[in-house]
Amino acid sequence: MEPPRIAPGGLRELGLVNYAFATLAGRVVGGSKPHVFTTLGRQRRLFRAWLHFSGRLMPGGRLPRRESELVILRIATLRDCEYERRHHLRLGRRAGVTEEQIAHLDDLAWGGWSRRELALLTAATSLVETKNLDDATWAELRTHLDEPDTIELLLLCGQYDSLATTLLTLKVQPED
Repeated sequence: MEPPRIAPGGLRELGLVNYAFATLAGRVVGGSKPHVFTTLGRQRRLFRAWLHFSGRLMPGGRLPRRESELVILRIATLRDCEYERRHHLRLGRRAGVTEEQIAHLDDLAWGGWSRRELALLTAATSLVETKNLDDATWAELRTHLDEPDTIELLLLCGQYDSLATTLLTLKVQPED
C-alpha cells in the first residue's frame, strides 16, 4: 500500500475536540481511532461541520439504516474505495445487510434485490457514473420514496461519492 498523502493526526494536529471524538469513535467500533477522522480532523472546523452533515444523513437520516448502508456499500464498490467499503461492511452487517447482498453489490442483475433496493442501487450507480438520473430511473425511484426521502438519497449518494474521492486522493489507509 502506498503511504497516505496526509498522515492521520494526533492530539496536536486535531485539537482536543476532534481527538476526543476520534478516540470515542474508535471505542464504539471496537478498534483504533478511525483514520478517516484523524485525517479529516486536521481541518478542525470543517471536520466538525462535515460530521454534523454526515450524521444527519447516516445514522440520523429518514431512510432505513440497512438501505443507507446498501447504498454506501454500492458506492464504495463502484469507486473501488477500500477504506469506505471496509468501514461500511461492519456497519452494514450490524444494520442487517446480508452476506448474500454483500456478495452481489457489483451485480444489479442478481434476482435477490427487492424492487425498492434495486431502485436505490440503480439510482446510486447512475449518480456515481453520470452524476444524474434518467427519467426512467427517477420514475422508479419515486414509486418508493417521497420527496424528502428522495432528496436525502441524492445527498447521501453525493456525500459518499465525495468522501470516496477524498479518501482515495489522500490515500487514507484502513486501520486493520
